Amino acid sequence: MPKLLVFQTDFTYAEGAVAAMYGVVKSVDRDLQIIDATHQIPQYDIYSASYRLYQYVPFWPSDTVFVSVVDPGVGTSRKACVARLKNGAFVVTPDNGTLTHLEKYFGIDEIRQIDEKVNRLHGHDNDEVAVFHGRDLFGYCAARLASGIISYEEVGPRYDLSEIRRLELKQPEVKEDRIEGIFEIMDPNFGNLWTNIPVSLFLENGLNYGDQIETVIYHHDEEVFRRKLYFYKTFSLAEDHSVMIYHNELNKIALAEVVGNLASDYNLGYGPDYRVVFVR
Repeated sequence: MPKLLVFQTDFTYAEGAVAAMYGVVKSVDRDLQIIDATHQIPQYDIYSASYRLYQYVPFWPSDTVFVSVVDPGVGTSRKACVARLKNGAFVVTPDNGTLTHLEKYFGIDEIRQIDEKVNRLHGHDNDEVAVFHGRDLFGYCAARLASGIISYEEVGPRYDLSEIRRLELKQPEVKEDRIEGIFEIMDPNFGNLWTNIPVSLFLENGLNYGDQIETVIYHHDEEVFRRKLYFYKTFSLAEDHSVMIYHNELNKIALAEVVGNLASDYNLGYGPDYRVVFVR
């Protein structure tokens, strides 16, 4: 039985890239089932690509083949690879930092570089094309792997896990009177901001559900937000349009404006330049 293929890219649906990529997959094996995770990763944002894989990969069957194409270095010396995770799933992606969160939180068992002599699409006047590896390399190789045409060992040569390119993951800090972290990612539909602080770190250090906690946000070390916010498990416990701290789906601390959009209404963003401090 063919494996599932789950795709994420920064291509959007504004032009034909996704359709071309999926056409290649179906040309390899019409029976392959293609599922969209998202095609709206922010342009060139490798960190977000890495985070989104962390968000959804563990909820799929363990033999799923994931394809992530956010590839500003396409056509350069960066490796094209297939990683086998500890749970048996496969991730087909440029080795450009996209595997960072999966390696940290779930573990990578083995990684192989795609052999372009064998596992690259040929015969469509595309042999000289160097800018669409989503179609010609990642989609094609993933389809061959998912359909069983090639084994994992036939993807290409194995290389050492120490060679995987990793992004820096900021760690939260517990200080005498505060817990500090960053906003790692944003929920783009609702404007909620997710921190890198595990809920367990709050609870272990005396910050409990129902507490009102002084919350300060800095952007480039400039204070841009300061309020006392309630910490709740769910949105219905807070008043509409109030800002709250909550326990998000990945067991991390997050901030939301209830029935609103925290990021746009308060002109806030995410990334290592956004530091958040919770005063105990």
